[in-house]
Order: sequence, then C-alpha cells, then structure tokens
Amino acid sequence: MEELETEIEGILINGLDIIKFSDDTTVMRWVLRTTVAVLNSARPKALTMEEAASIPLVGLTAWQALIERANLKKGQKVLIHAGSGGVGTLAIQLAKHVGALVATTTSTANLDWVKALGADIVIDYSKDDFATILRDYDVVLNTLGGEVLEKSLRVLKPGGKLISISGPPDPDFAKDMGSSWILRQFMRLLSYRIRKKAKRHRVSYSFLFMRANGDQLHEIGRLIDSGIIRPVVDQVFPFESTNEAMAYVERGRAKGKVVVRMS
Repeated sequence: MEELETEIEGILINGLDIIKFSDDTTVMRWVLRTTVAVLNSARPKALTMEEAASIPLVGLTAWQALIERANLKKGQKVLIHAGSGGVGTLAIQLAKHVGALVATTTSTANLDWVKALGADIVIDYSKDDFATILRDYDVVLNTLGGEVLEKSLRVLKPGGKLISISGPPDPDFAKDMGSSWILRQFMRLLSYRIRKKAKRHRVSYSFLFMRANGDQLHEIGRLIDSGIIRPVVDQVFPFESTNEAMAYVERGRAKGKVVVRMS
C-alpha cells in the first residue's frame, strides 16, 4: 500500500471520505480501494487497455446495484435510467444476463442503439413520461436526480426497490461509511423526503456508493470473456486533451464511457 500511495501522491481529488497522505495532498479512499481491486484483477483477454479501463467504476456500480443490493432475479422487471450512459450500458447487459425484463430511458438519437444492447422497452424521455407508461416494476436503478427520482417511485410495485447512485445519501450509507453522529443526522435529513415518499408507496429507497471489490471485478471479467457483456467506449482522448474530454462528457452526448489514455 505504501508504494501505491507514493504513485498517486500529488494528485488532488475532491470528494467524500477523504484521507490525507501529506500536508498538501488528499485523495479519496475509494480511489485507492478501486485501484487495488483493479491491480488484483486480470484484464479480460478480449479487451484493449482502454476498454478495460472503462470497466471498474461502471461495472462494479451495476453489479452492486442489481446483483448485490437488488438481488435481481429471472423474470423480474427493472427500469434503468439513462441507458446510453456509462452505468446504463453495463447495467442493461447485466440485467438481461440475469433474465430480467429491462426498460430504460434515453434520447431520440439513441433509441435503436440502446435496444441493440438488449433493452426490452425503450422510452424516449424527450417525448414520453416513463411514469405514465411503466407499472409494477421490481427495481429502479436511478442515475439521475430531482423529479426523476421521485417519479420513479410510481413505477414500482409494493415491496419494490429504488436504488440511486446520484443521491441523496441515506442513514445506512452514513453508517457504512463510519460517519460521525452529526454527519449521519445530516444525511438522514437529506434523504428524509424521498424515504418518506418511498414508505408511503410501500417501497424502499437506498443510496449506493460503489466500493471496490476484486472478486466482483473477476466475475465481471469472466462475463466479458464469455461474450455475455461488453464494454462501451465512446471515445478515447490522449492525456493532453483531457480538457476536451471533460467538455465532451459535460455535453451529455457520450454513449458509454469516455477514456483518457495516459501515454
């Protein structure tokens, strides 16, 4: 671990759960854990380095949401928001592998493309309201926020699960993070509204913050090597074009992941 810390010293990353290595350098603890998990997992044979680099964050997020948290089963119905995004593209394929019926939302330009990933029902968010079309779903994976988060409650059947990676954080997340009492109460307040509405709909709400897991990465790699799921990389930018890569991502038109190549 000391060698890894030295390798990333000097990088400044802002985020939750930070840990100091020196007076002027901070890095997120989950970045370290993810790096260790990646180092301990062999690159799937069928992938380029760029494709492999696109997998850990979105792959683990999809796995922990659908397999671990939701315990998604064959025949169940799942709504995956933003199906053309990084998490969405992997989550659709993973859910179809499990045998679930998959609905997703995307833009007009990506309708056919998302269907090709395996989605059974594709809703054009610019024309249709998913909350008036879908009913009795077992799971919703939310990657958006605000109005979409609350409307997602309507499509779930009693006992259904709304899992959000975009917040707000809930008390269970605070507990898992080992947060202070004050921070736990703050997160309780942040999620009070959505948890109250979820209870009213007789469903559950939970916030998911991806954690590194080498065993899960190994399983994802096995599925990739078997041709069951495939990474989706929109563009690869050289390191000197990082600003252009960030601008491209911020436009919100990327299909899958955007990768910056270190060379």
